[in-house]
Amino acid sequence: MTLALPAKAAIAGLGLTLLGLVSSVANALESDASAPIEIVADRLELDNRAGTAVYIGDVEMQQGSMKLTADRVEIERNDQGEVSLVTAIGESERAYLEQKPAPDDPIVRGWGRTVIYHADQRRVELIDQAELHQGGDTFRGAYVEYFLDRRQVQARSETGGGERERVRMTLTPQSAQ
Repeated sequence: MTLALPAKAAIAGLGLTLLGLVSSVANALESDASAPIEIVADRLELDNRAGTAVYIGDVEMQQGSMKLTADRVEIERNDQGEVSLVTAIGESERAYLEQKPAPDDPIVRGWGRTVIYHADQRRVELIDQAELHQGGDTFRGAYVEYFLDRRQVQARSETGGGERERVRMTLTPQSAQ
């Protein structure tokens, strides 16, 4: 099948539009990744050899658009010195994470007794009393997993440790957002 010139131009234009969207998302994500990490806490336990840092007591962490609050935050670095894993634990109340995935997207907010951020995979695990707000949609359960780049959500009624909490979703129609 041969496409007429206007159809080829329309497809090329659509491809360029999609490429522009992808690059703007990549640029926003790169700016977060290259931003300095700022942390405030009551106490710090740092082990440079192991590449770990543990912040304890009313921890507030920010990197670009990403904000995290918890009672305890553990950070692991890889061999290149880059943050690879952030584990936030809420003891008095649930840990909280928010991030703006792209300039035109609403802020994504998540809560859980434990929040694990896998930096290299751009994946967040919300564990035990998990809750995720994405635009007008809400997801709740014992375990909620969110893939930032793909904007995919997976939820389960069990944490793996036997805790059960039925998965609940509230999906808001696009016209109501």
